[in-house]
Amino acid sequence: MKVGLQQSVKLGQELRINPRLYQAMDLLYMPLLDLQQHLKQELVQNPFLEMVEPSEDPALEENAEETKEDENEVDWEDILLDGLDGGGRREEYEEKEYYEPTAVATRDLYDHLHDQIALLRLEPRQVMVAEEIIGNIDETGFLTCPLEQVVESLNNFLDSEEARNAGFGEEPVFTVEEVEEVLKIIQNLDPAGIAARNLRECLLLQLREAELEDGVVFDIVDKHFDQLVNHRWAEISKELGVSPQEVQAAADEIAKLDPKPGLQYSSGEGNYIIPDLVVEKVGSEYIVFHNDTVLPRLRLSRSYREVARDKSKFKGENKEFISNKLNNANWMLQAIEQRRQTMLKVMNFIVDRQRDFFEEGVEHLKPLTLREVAEVINMHESTVSRVTNQKYVQTPRGVLPLKFFFSSGLSTDSGEDVSARGIKARIEKLVDEEDTKKPLTDQAIVDILKREGINIARRTVAKYRDQLGILSARMRKRV
Repeated sequence: MKVGLQQSVKLGQELRINPRLYQAMDLLYMPLLDLQQHLKQELVQNPFLEMVEPSEDPALEENAEETKEDENEVDWEDILLDGLDGGGRREEYEEKEYYEPTAVATRDLYDHLHDQIALLRLEPRQVMVAEEIIGNIDETGFLTCPLEQVVESLNNFLDSEEARNAGFGEEPVFTVEEVEEVLKIIQNLDPAGIAARNLRECLLLQLREAELEDGVVFDIVDKHFDQLVNHRWAEISKELGVSPQEVQAAADEIAKLDPKPGLQYSSGEGNYIIPDLVVEKVGSEYIVFHNDTVLPRLRLSRSYREVARDKSKFKGENKEFISNKLNNANWMLQAIEQRRQTMLKVMNFIVDRQRDFFEEGVEHLKPLTLREVAEVINMHESTVSRVTNQKYVQTPRGVLPLKFFFSSGLSTDSGEDVSARGIKARIEKLVDEEDTKKPLTDQAIVDILKREGINIARRTVAKYRDQLGILSARMRKRV
């Protein structure tokens, strides 16, 4: 085998994507708040970009800027050429450092439990066990590990150098019985039902806290929990010697208990949505406009642009720097406007297609795919996908994700298609209006929809019902 360098001619096609195209796609993909942060960063990095300050009278703003420039007479050419030294007071032209506001830490479930433990008169060993148990409680309030694992972890700590330094070196090993005693102490803390090992224990703790240990409700949870979960009212009534109506009433009381008591003290921050687009009804028409009030309005800096015009004064790296920054600033303004126009095109088509939804409600939502939108607005399907991803629109029917308007469809006898989301809304409405003593089966729902001209299989109804979190007819039946 001969090893060496060779030259050859090869003809082929290769796809090359301009780095700016990548950036344009990223801008299109960004949600509103991400775009806001990105533009603020561009303002810091590119001197040719400046933010347009809001003003009630643009003419007054322009006159005020000219007056201020005449008074200060800052030589921007010298600033560019001599390293940002304007010769005047720095605070007049130097950009002040921006500090992003940070969320204030809030107290969570663990802090709430620790505060209560601190008020109890516990021995140091008990405090250690309590700390270990609290550390294994999840945010819903349940103990996530068996007591044997807690014991193992505590005994491993006793063998460590840290424990000997803290004065626990000569302590006897922990036992399951000792840990269980401390667990009972924690289970008496607020909120009721905390540190339970399963749902049944959680409900029993809440019933004991409410002093309801003597009665049908407690007996059902304590001795007939599996039958309760499966809604077997007749079996429970026979074994307890009470009427099915009493069992049903007891189950309604049990349903009022909190299955996840720890979430009362969840430290999760609220997720606030700022819509990218707004749809408003003006007269008989729906108008779409971009909700860009939270975005910094950018423009080319007039001062820097005037300096850049005289290219003869710049050489080498200075010339390349100014040329790149000016081109990037121009491109950024174009990309922002292109993003804005693309989003408006997509939303305007959605409004035209889904007008029945805006007028009548979700049951009248029509099937729609990304490809249909792409073909109408003459863009690629992936572009439409980026436009609709993680974007929200404020409409007369609430704030909705753009993905809400896209769904598959089912055929009808009239020849028109109806969206899967509309079918789900119809199923939900049928269940809400049903006779609870004779709930609708999946086949009964199929028959009703067929009478309305919608052809759907029973398994599809069952799938949609599960997705909506609706129980089967047997589980929904009331006595």
